[in-house]
Amino acid sequence: MLRACLPSKFNVKAPTVNSARTTRMAASHHGARERAINTICFPSNTLGLGLGGLFGGVITDWLGWRAAFLLQAPIYLSAFCLTSYNLRYVTPGKSKSAVEVLKRIDYFGSFTLLISVGSLLLFLSMRYNDALPWSDGWVFVPLTMAFVFILLFLIVEVFVASDPVMVPSMLHQKVPVLVGASNFLSGMCNFAVSYFFPTWFQISLFCSFCGGESLHLMPNSVSMSTGSMFAGWMMHKTGRYKAINLIFGIFPFVGAILVSRMREDSGPLQSWLSIIPLGFGNAVVLQTNLIALLAHLPESQMAVGTGFSQLFRGMGQVGGVAISSALFQARLDAELRKRIRIPDAEELILKIRQSSEFIRTLEPAEQQAARDAYAMSLKSVYVLAACAALVAYLVRLPLPDQDLDVAHAQRRQVGAATSVDPAASLSSSSLATVVEVTRDERDVGEPGMKTQITVAV
Repeated sequence: MLRACLPSKFNVKAPTVNSARTTRMAASHHGARERAINTICFPSNTLGLGLGGLFGGVITDWLGWRAAFLLQAPIYLSAFCLTSYNLRYVTPGKSKSAVEVLKRIDYFGSFTLLISVGSLLLFLSMRYNDALPWSDGWVFVPLTMAFVFILLFLIVEVFVASDPVMVPSMLHQKVPVLVGASNFLSGMCNFAVSYFFPTWFQISLFCSFCGGESLHLMPNSVSMSTGSMFAGWMMHKTGRYKAINLIFGIFPFVGAILVSRMREDSGPLQSWLSIIPLGFGNAVVLQTNLIALLAHLPESQMAVGTGFSQLFRGMGQVGGVAISSALFQARLDAELRKRIRIPDAEELILKIRQSSEFIRTLEPAEQQAARDAYAMSLKSVYVLAACAALVAYLVRLPLPDQDLDVAHAQRRQVGAATSVDPAASLSSSSLATVVEVTRDERDVGEPGMKTQITVAV
């Protein structure tokens, strides 16, 4: 569990930097298409997710899990070098020195958050993977540390950090809170299914060739790329995001339900295509959530808002793997004890839980019992993912709609006003109000009449 979760946690930095780089262009409906293309190419979001599962499975089977992690280092180094060489994006205003930038980094907040998440993962691993009792120090000490350091993180973010990772002002605004909660739940759903989906084919169907179970993630990867491009194209054409968010936002729930309905005798269509709605819907949700957030924030808060949403998304990804792993192990232990009743059952159950490959060496009756236990445990994980997707959909319902062209024009007006008068500013709520008035004026105006953008600063 720790090996799976920690890379996901550290990888949050890359999409955050990449997203912040594109926020200025993504605020209008013209930028939505560029943002979607960027997401297709960015490996942690779309194609790389499926390809990583495929090649990771092959490398793990051939060379072991250590090699699968170590071979990622050259890829990250290449990405860093290519980005550093090709990125020529310059922010307006006076540039800051490297020392000033380094001083503004929220080291203490990042450290306390890392310790809190790491402690929580250690607790879940020791309590549910290793089945240690609650009285064991390896169980209650990490749990206590997780609570203590998450409180320290909140204190640091509110009272200490000059540029916090989680900006407190965002917690007082409706749209950032809704987007953050949706990103957390959507990330939880996506990673819970993606992490355990190959296990179904490895255990229940005994995929016979190396990395074969990981191939079933390819439809998810392709559907995510398609969903990203579709969302960007629709927002580019319509200048709106609310409708497609409502229509396609229910797809992850449908996909998780379809996955949970799989059986050993399920045909190839259900085995290969059930995950497609989940990938497509999550991609649409990711794009529309980001555009909704940027459309309701002034330009000065775009980078901060992007980091805020990515923080919750990363936490959801880690939580998706950790919580689903704990649920899976707890349900698996209960199902195995219910089905295996032999003199040395305790030792056998422990071996089955620790190594799925051990199932292949069992007698037919015990092997079938173990496979049935795995199937029931995996179904619990998929149902959990479906619940997270449904709650995420309900959370997004209050998101207000926005005309992206009007919002972009209004934001440029505000930027021009604040450049003349730095004291002038516009909050998220006032931004929404001005846009609503402008949209009404435009809708009732005569054909061909130019719309005047009214800015209250």
